[in-house]
Amino acid sequence: MKKTLVVMLAIVALAATGCKKKEEAPKGMAPEAGAPAQQMPAGATPGGDPHAGLKPQEIPAGSGHKGKVLQTMDSGGYTYVEVEENGQKLWVAVMQTKVKVGETVEFPDSPPMVNFQSKTLKRTFDKIIFAPGLRTAGK
Repeated sequence: MKKTLVVMLAIVALAATGCKKKEEAPKGMAPEAGAPAQQMPAGATPGGDPHAGLKPQEIPAGSGHKGKVLQTMDSGGYTYVEVEENGQKLWVAVMQTKVKVGETVEFPDSPPMVNFQSKTLKRTFDKIIFAPGLRTAGK
């Protein structure tokens, strides 16, 4: 009986000690599953606009693609632009920015996403490049 009591008290003591100290993830480890790896910009609220406070990057001249804007539309915080470059049509998406049909724009080359579904536009793009920004030629 004494042995059982001593064993039980030891188990309870170990359990209580183990519950008090929570292990922290080592620094440099990936965040919890699904958590964004970047910090929110100042003034942004959780669940709000993920682009709040962010601005499209300035794109230097001659940075990659260059073409004439055929059509443009804004949706979900992005501007989708169809560009004609050397007789080829391609779509590019950037954070929402002002661009007009007929303008010549430049943007860096990036690997395209294939069969990208835009839920806000309710359409699928066969191929689309997500660029950090657009440069209007001549500006």
